[in-house]
Amino acid sequence: MSPRVLVTGAAGFIGSHVCEALVGRGDEVVGVDNFDPFYARAMKERNLDGLRRQPRFRFLEADVARDPLPLDGVTVVLHLAAKPGVRPSLENPASYSEANVTGTVRVLEAARRAAIGRVVFGSSSSVYGDATPAPFAEETAAVWPISPYAASKRAGELMAHAFAHLYGMHIACLRFFTVYGPRQRPDLAIHRFTDLIARGSPVRMHGDGSAERDYTYITDCVGGGGGGGGGGGDCRSDQHRRRGAGAAGPPDRVGRANSGAGGADRATSRSAGRRAVDGGRPAPRRAPAGLPA
Repeated sequence: MSPRVLVTGAAGFIGSHVCEALVGRGDEVVGVDNFDPFYARAMKERNLDGLRRQPRFRFLEADVARDPLPLDGVTVVLHLAAKPGVRPSLENPASYSEANVTGTVRVLEAARRAAIGRVVFGSSSSVYGDATPAPFAEETAAVWPISPYAASKRAGELMAHAFAHLYGMHIACLRFFTVYGPRQRPDLAIHRFTDLIARGSPVRMHGDGSAERDYTYITDCVGGGGGGGGGGGDCRSDQHRRRGAGAAGPPDRVGRANSGAGGADRATSRSAGRRAVDGGRPAPRRAPAGLPA
């Protein structure tokens, strides 16, 4: 009998790719998404176009922070639903707490009550904040997140640790490092830069262009549970601009902008490690955490 997997955030960038991979290997998948208005619903609906035609995929529109979860027959939960974005979290931190902390606790508690012992939680490299020396590693303490978004993700990890400790659940927390590829969110740099360059518009760059971070291609993320592979690597802000211009054709133009946002740029500009943790400790190296066997 094929495993049945619940994927929250199924209409999102990473979630839709994960669902396709699971269905492609023969699993039954129940996808949940609330179509948060962070970006256009039409884009998320398009992410689901191919999945809706698959007999092994079923979709339910629901909010994990408020609605019951469809857990009948589910053996594994992949919790990828979240309210994303470092800078937007500065404007409305309460909404990030509800979506990312309350939502995560409700998913963990629902899984516990349904006797589902395996959960994967999509966290973020933002949890390392500005005090963790690079390159990051999973054993390095992540105790000083510097944005509401990062704090909400770290809170989710701590809740996962508590549930793993109290109830013996196997919970893998994946700290994603700027995943990119087809269907990437329109607010992220690679999407925005290439769109602006293609339209001949100037690119606004925060800082002096020397900030670096790692990027993980979507198939590496799906196949390796957040691990970087051949598609990822370090890249500086000014290299984005040059590479994008070469691919899109028009000459590149860049305008500098004040960083502002109380250090939010720094929170998202230094990343190197790619790891998974299980209840706050190094995860067992069994099946890729992103696609439980």
